[in-house]
Amino acid sequence: MAKEKPNMNTVFVGHVDAGKSTIVGRMLFDTGAVAEQEMKKLKDEAIKHGKAGFEFAYVMDKIKEERERGVTIDLAYRKILTQKYQITIIDAPGHRDFVKNMITGASQADAAFLVIAAPAGVQPQTTEHLWLLRTMGVKNVAVAINKMDAVEYKEDKFNKVKDDVSKLLQQVGIKPENTQFLAVSGLKGDNVAKKSETMPWYKGPTVLEQFDLFPQPELPTNLPMRMPCQDVYEITGIGTVPVGKIETGIMKVGQKVKVLPGRTGEGISGEVKTIEMHHEQLSEAQAGDNVGINIRGVGKKDIARGDVICDAAQPIPIVEEFIAQIAVINHPTVLAKGYTPVFHIHTAQVPCQFIELIEQVDPKTGQIIKENPDFLKNGDVAKVRIKPQGNLALETQKDNPYTSRFAVRDAGATVAAGMCIEITKKK
Repeated sequence: MAKEKPNMNTVFVGHVDAGKSTIVGRMLFDTGAVAEQEMKKLKDEAIKHGKAGFEFAYVMDKIKEERERGVTIDLAYRKILTQKYQITIIDAPGHRDFVKNMITGASQADAAFLVIAAPAGVQPQTTEHLWLLRTMGVKNVAVAINKMDAVEYKEDKFNKVKDDVSKLLQQVGIKPENTQFLAVSGLKGDNVAKKSETMPWYKGPTVLEQFDLFPQPELPTNLPMRMPCQDVYEITGIGTVPVGKIETGIMKVGQKVKVLPGRTGEGISGEVKTIEMHHEQLSEAQAGDNVGINIRGVGKKDIARGDVICDAAQPIPIVEEFIAQIAVINHPTVLAKGYTPVFHIHTAQVPCQFIELIEQVDPKTGQIIKENPDFLKNGDVAKVRIKPQGNLALETQKDNPYTSRFAVRDAGATVAAGMCIEITKKK
């Protein structure tokens, strides 16, 4: 068997109606990943529901349903082969529950397409999406300006949205001049997998070509093995199968592992019995791979979403408290000491309390503006001390950037995002 192309996890993010699923569905269809008759079925279904034109979106949504029914392990993801990569597409939902999934999605992504609808332009959520991508460490972002068919494929409409998005990119520290903007119609298929004939003024790549323009992800195989658990399935004949992405390191069959924090916070020990990826049994898997595994000695009640499967010799710390650098994105008033929102870190969700606001920092220069500020407001960046109100597995940015980043959520919105810089371990 030929050596597989390197895997690149790509997330599509953007406002709820920007047309992410349609672009992805169109691409899967145009590249032959979805068969003609499957597409016809979805089209009939779309018309029956009074949603003509939604058939491409149904390609991804159908996967979500199957995923909810837990039919097989890797249906949440779709594969596309490009010239250079094997692309795994993570479809992040656009709205309310968006961020929970988006955080899971973005924390797994090597590259992202921010999808913006040309008629609607920048939406309030656009800034939030960019901050999250930034904080989750997604450095490679391309902007797909979609629904160009709805603005008569006009170049000035494209440029107006491009200018607005460029301002936001600058705010979050992404250079607009290094960012590719694509003029796209997911519905009509312009510049998705095929070059458009309706926009002769557009000289850039298609979405399919853009995948290959993203730099190849560097795999952190040299760091200790960490696999945050995303779901746990019971599979007949195999048993308990935790599923997730190996963030760092290499996992081997026979490896001694520890599941942390587990139900008790003490963790539970086991040994990797099987590793499966895309229905194939492997003897080892590495950072970047989405796998389902079975661990000898670990049953259904021992492991849940949010636990981290680690190399037993180098376990992830469980923290008593930690210091982090955060950016406040979207707080309704101000963030002060004593505030206890929910922290989303890798796949875990743990309430944590802000116990000290150490210093406010200028996001552009990193210079300290103010020691011990009384409160923080939107746009502020600060160093803070935090105490988890439950068991939290976390590492510092220095030790493992992949398990150091988090988002802060409250009442259905992302309040802040950040990364851990120092920890005090639980005794």
